[in-house]
Amino acid sequence: MPEDDLCVTRVPIFQGLTHQEQLRVADFARPVLAKKGEIVYAPGQPVSRLLVMHSGQLKVSHAAANGQEQILRTVTDGEVVGERAFLTGHHPNDLAVALEESRMCVFDHADLAVLLRDYPDISQRMLRTLSDRLSSVERLLAAITSSDVNARVAAYLLDLPGTIRDGAATVRLPMAKQEIAAYLGTTPETLSRRLAALSVSGLIELHGRRDITILDIDALEHVATPR
Repeated sequence: MPEDDLCVTRVPIFQGLTHQEQLRVADFARPVLAKKGEIVYAPGQPVSRLLVMHSGQLKVSHAAANGQEQILRTVTDGEVVGERAFLTGHHPNDLAVALEESRMCVFDHADLAVLLRDYPDISQRMLRTLSDRLSSVERLLAAITSSDVNARVAAYLLDLPGTIRDGAATVRLPMAKQEIAAYLGTTPETLSRRLAALSVSGLIELHGRRDITILDIDALEHVATPR
């Protein structure tokens, strides 16, 4: 992988390092390519790895008590999977599946422990990343447990990774609307109606089947707050 295309340069937990330090971190990484639909890891699998997404997208889920799939989150460019397992020492109990062809850099936990010893700032950034994710989960959980479907949809859109330009954020729905609706506890038809209503209100702009521009982030934050 070219030096100017290192996956470690895309990840917040490694961005505090110098370029030379990032090159050393990259020496520990093993590139992995997963095809669409391929299982990256499964519950009970004796995997002790940290996965850094270079490109593509993963869906992380687990089986609920009733046997149905419960989607936990999607992971895309620059994000990390497996840091919780590293910090707790537990094996993952989730299922990670590639939603599209995905390139990853994989670190064995033993190698990661060496890197944390040499670069303790990485562990602090790792904890900060988990804290930020927990805040996002808390907001979405508050919306999902309410009866306000608008709040659920707004909170979900706000937590999607995107690019910001001229004060507007463009995001892409990572899954089919049927899966997103199941994740939010609603139906695909209701999800489509709520997205259309947010578009009519001028908060978002729909582009095709999956691309969405958030035109008014503050107003969408207001909608995402359950009443």
